Amino acid sequence: MTREAYSFVRTFPAEPVRELRVDRHYLLCASAGVLRLEAQGQAWLLPPARAALIEAGRPIQVSIPQPVTTASVLFDPGFTAAPPAPLTVFDLNPLARALVDECGAYGESDEPLPAYARTLFAALAAVTWRLAEQPSPVVVPAGRSPELRRALAATERQLDGEVNFEDVAAEVGLAPRSLARRFAEETGLTWRAVLRRMRVLRAIEELAAGDAPVTRIAHTVGYTSLSAFNAAFLDLTGRTPTEYRASFRP
Repeated sequence: MTREAYSFVRTFPAEPVRELRVDRHYLLCASAGVLRLEAQGQAWLLPPARAALIEAGRPIQVSIPQPVTTASVLFDPGFTAAPPAPLTVFDLNPLARALVDECGAYGESDEPLPAYARTLFAALAAVTWRLAEQPSPVVVPAGRSPELRRALAATERQLDGEVNFEDVAAEVGLAPRSLARRFAEETGLTWRAVLRRMRVLRAIEELAAGDAPVTRIAHTVGYTSLSAFNAAFLDLTGRTPTEYRASFRP
């Protein structure tokens, strides 16, 4: 019988989108690199120092834009309560990080968990379940209709330059007014608000990928003004780009 909770660390190459579904509650942390997660019409980015909590049996779409190392913890549904939501992405605090590291010594096995390890996993569940009640605001809609999904993909392809809404509408075969209505109905956001979130998400990928200057990253994601980039990043994440990058490091 597999342990009621266990941990593992793995490194994955860049991969296209694939479905992930596990029969245990899944705490997924990126220690290096970035994961993209999609479920229930929304998409999240999982850089270092963030975690995703996925309910047992819930399918999510995962893609890996760059090689990634993950530290994962799986909990039998009988070991702990169900997560507060099917999928949440949130910041790990120092206590949660320390518990993830400590639980890393206990991998999958037929041997029962020692009492000390059982206490560790229970503490990790209590801490991360509580953190999951305050999910990260850095999320973008994935779109329900084929037209909106194509519009989102067209927008994302052009993040490094000037993106024109009328051009995006023409590419998907809709009048600008019709596409604007799709955005409002399916996402509750305007196209420009979604564009802003996409640019911040791309910036987070760049911040996690290395030590490129913030000014260069701002230009890479389509901002000509560093102050405008900093303001948009701070408004969405609650931190400056420099502070956000620093949170990836222990």
